[in-house]
Amino acid sequence: MKTSIRFFNDREVRAVWDEDQNKWWFSATDIVQAINNEPDYVKAGNYWRWIKKKLKNEGNEVVSVTHDFKFMAPDGKKHAADALDDAGVQMLAKHYPNNRANDFLDWFTYSDNTIDGQSRKKAYALYESGLLKSLEPGSVKCLQQIHAYLFGGLYDFAGQIRSKNISKGGFSFANALHFPVVLPSIEKMPENTLDEIVDKYVEMNVAHPFMEGNGRSTRIWLDLMLKRSLKKCVDWSKINKNDYLTAMERSVVDATRIKELINSALTDKIDDREMFMKGIDYSYYYEEN
Repeated sequence: MKTSIRFFNDREVRAVWDEDQNKWWFSATDIVQAINNEPDYVKAGNYWRWIKKKLKNEGNEVVSVTHDFKFMAPDGKKHAADALDDAGVQMLAKHYPNNRANDFLDWFTYSDNTIDGQSRKKAYALYESGLLKSLEPGSVKCLQQIHAYLFGGLYDFAGQIRSKNISKGGFSFANALHFPVVLPSIEKMPENTLDEIVDKYVEMNVAHPFMEGNGRSTRIWLDLMLKRSLKKCVDWSKINKNDYLTAMERSVVDATRIKELINSALTDKIDDREMFMKGIDYSYYYEEN
């Protein structure tokens, strides 16, 4: 079963794909937890049941479109839970007992129509395309091909090494004039151990060879190196967003922390489709402001 994770208020909104009806079904409890910014999953579930009963008594159609799917609960077990399709989610948000759902509705309606939303769909398709098996891990060309696939048709510079200088948060990335020397040098870095692979990943991050989309592309690039050399990949869901961003900022002078985070999240599920898809969801989540 295909699964997807989106994030609102830093809360997971999980979905499962219905092959028969060709659409996504979203966890009703996750939606309530995101709208209410409720840290307690049980309280969110109780609130959903209260809303469900309230709407049913009012004769609202939201309840009639719910569907049972199994989602992973905090106890690590899968339990059947109410889910809503796209129309049901929007209907629930419009009939929510307070106005806290307005921002959620805007996010839900437009998030997949943004460049990031469209790019994420391309990233999902990357797994099915077979392209990843034909790439040369660790090469600059490999990174360019990943970037071209993710952002083709969305950016006119998809897959193209930038010719302009860029900065972020006061930090200037590598000067584009030096790329003819810098990028081949990074490409030649060894990738036999975890330390070597992460060092290479950090150096490519410092280079930031594209105008946009560097993080999303290089995390896939990193996983390809790990898969080839160590028969491992990263379970990105085990790395907290703030911890990751802080570690990457620090990696410019000291990569110890990012190595620790990646090492603690390694898994041997290198051919697991859901691991890849979950990784894409978290990778795009890291880039959200």
